[in-house]
Amino acid sequence: MIGLLRRVALGVAMVALTVLVVATVPLWLVVAAAASPFVPGRLRPLRLAWLLLLHLLLETAMLLVMLVLWVASGFGWAIRRPWFERAHYGLMRWYLVVMFRAARRVLRLEVTVQGDPPRPTEPGGILVLSRHAGPGDSFILVYALLHWYGREPRVVLKDTMSLDPAIGLLLHRLPARFISPDPGSQSASEVIQQQIAELASDLDDNDAFVIFPEGGNFTQARRDRAIASLHRLGLHAMAHRAERMTNVLAPRPGGVLTALEAAPDADVVLVGHTGLDHMLTVGDVWRELPMDKEIIMRWWRVPREDIPQGRDGRIDWLFTSWEQIDEWIDAHRPVDLPPGPLPARPAFERPSPTG
Repeated sequence: MIGLLRRVALGVAMVALTVLVVATVPLWLVVAAAASPFVPGRLRPLRLAWLLLLHLLLETAMLLVMLVLWVASGFGWAIRRPWFERAHYGLMRWYLVVMFRAARRVLRLEVTVQGDPPRPTEPGGILVLSRHAGPGDSFILVYALLHWYGREPRVVLKDTMSLDPAIGLLLHRLPARFISPDPGSQSASEVIQQQIAELASDLDDNDAFVIFPEGGNFTQARRDRAIASLHRLGLHAMAHRAERMTNVLAPRPGGVLTALEAAPDADVVLVGHTGLDHMLTVGDVWRELPMDKEIIMRWWRVPREDIPQGRDGRIDWLFTSWEQIDEWIDAHRPVDLPPGPLPARPAFERPSPTG
C-alpha cells in the first residue's frame, strides 16, 4: 500500500512539474541561450534543456497511457495478463526509441556493435550479464535488446530506479525486480535470490534475463570497497584477481549462480561497452555534453555447454569473463567523433559477427 501511494504521489508530481516547465519553456530557452556563450561546448545549456523537456514530456505521456491501460484492465484486475504485458513492452519500446534517437542527435553519439549479439529468430531465452558503468549503459542495452534484437528484457535493477515515476511504474507491471545490492540480512538476501530465480525461470524464445553482476556503477571507491570486502571474507585469491581489474568491479556471483540454476538450458551473453563510463550523475551529464563519442558495445555468446557445472567452477568462470571484459575495455577506449553532422544511418547498424 505504501509503495502504491508513493508511486501515485511521484506520478502526480511528475505531471505537475511537466506542466510547469512547459508553461515557462520560453523563459528556460532564453536563459539557456544567454548562458550558452559562457560555458564549454556548443549550445550546451540549450541541448541539456531540450533533453530535460523531452524526458518530462515522455514520462508524462507514459503515465497517462498507463492510467488508461490500468482502467482498461479492470482497474488493475488483468494488468498482468499477456495482452497488457505486450502493451507495456510496446510502451517501453516507444519511449526508448524516441529518447535514444533524440539523445543520439543532441549528444552526438555513434554506436558500433561488435561480436555476436542475439538474433531475433533464434530459439531459446538467454541470460545477459552486462558491465555496469552508469545509467546510460543500461538504457542502451535495453534499447538494443527490445528494439533491435526483438527480445523482451526481464531486468534486475537497483531499488533506486523504482523512484523514477514512469519507469518505476512501467517496470513494476513487467517481469522485473528492484533489489538492494546490500540486503543487510540473510533473510533479505534469500528473498532476493528467490526473486531472481522466479525472474529467470520459464524464459520464452523472445525473452532475455538481464543482470549487472557488479551490483552498481563502477567508481574507484566502490572498487576499493569490493576488494576490501573480499579480503575481509578471506577470499584473498578473488581479491587479488579483482585488484588486477582496473575498469570493472569484482562480479558478485550470487545472482548469476541463481539465474544459471533457474534457466538450465539458456545460453549466456556477456556485454561490455565503452563511451558512457563517466555518465553517473547530473553533474557528469553537464560536463560531458556534447559528448561527440563513439560508443562500442561488445557481445560475447557463451553456449550453455561451455559453462562449468558446480558452484566453484562457475564463480571462476564468471571472474574469468569479467577479466576478459576488463582487458577489452583497456583496448577500446572511447573515440571522439570528428566535427560535422552524423551519418544518416540507423544508430544500430546490424553488424556481421566480429572478434
